[in-house]
Amino acid sequence: AERRMAERLRGTLGPLGLEAHAFKVGWYNAVLQPAFHLPYPDDTLAFVVLSTPSMFDKALKPFVNKERLKIIRDPVDQCVSHHLSRVKEKFPDQRVDIMFDYEMLPSRKPKFLAQTAAHVAGAAYYYQRKDVKLDPWGRKKIFGVCIHPKYGGWFAIRGLLLFPDIQVPFLEQPAPVDCVSTEEKRIELLEQFNFHWQDGRYRDIIEVKERYSEEQKAYFATPPGERFRLLGLSQEAQ
Repeated sequence: AERRMAERLRGTLGPLGLEAHAFKVGWYNAVLQPAFHLPYPDDTLAFVVLSTPSMFDKALKPFVNKERLKIIRDPVDQCVSHHLSRVKEKFPDQRVDIMFDYEMLPSRKPKFLAQTAAHVAGAAYYYQRKDVKLDPWGRKKIFGVCIHPKYGGWFAIRGLLLFPDIQVPFLEQPAPVDCVSTEEKRIELLEQFNFHWQDGRYRDIIEVKERYSEEQKAYFATPPGERFRLLGLSQEAQ
């Protein structure tokens, strides 16, 4: 079942510059405290959805051109939510639950921990402080970051698709590619991500196959309220 679903998802999401990676809810819940668990049985099939650099041209621009008057919040969030909701139509006989990266619970906790989901699905390696043996940061708080084997840091985790009626007890867990494998590189990555993230150098910690275009970089560097203008959307739309 998982293979068929994965194929169908790839066919739908691939042309939009989105990737889907399968995982079992149990893999995710096993590495987190109960407060963060997804409320499904361990063998439930789920997919984590990532946007790659080509999403900007393949999905965002066409979406904005078509829906320009209906865009009332962040265009990227709305574009992704539009396309993931359409995935539901591809599985008319299945229950499909969708969680987006920007959704919060009433407690202000995110609905799911995106980087953990990407790691357990084998999509991208989540480098954390515990992956560094001789830690130079003392008492500072150090946030972890996911690196994709093909796109480095030039990607984003956008959501989860959960199939509550599909149980996959035999799904094999793929390990994410450990592409930042030396201690020095890991320290450099976490340093850059935590203290110099604005310059985006951490994204190029490995040789990447593709990165954001200059136009796309400018778009994401612009405060969300002003992104409308860049896409030729009037402020009224907002």
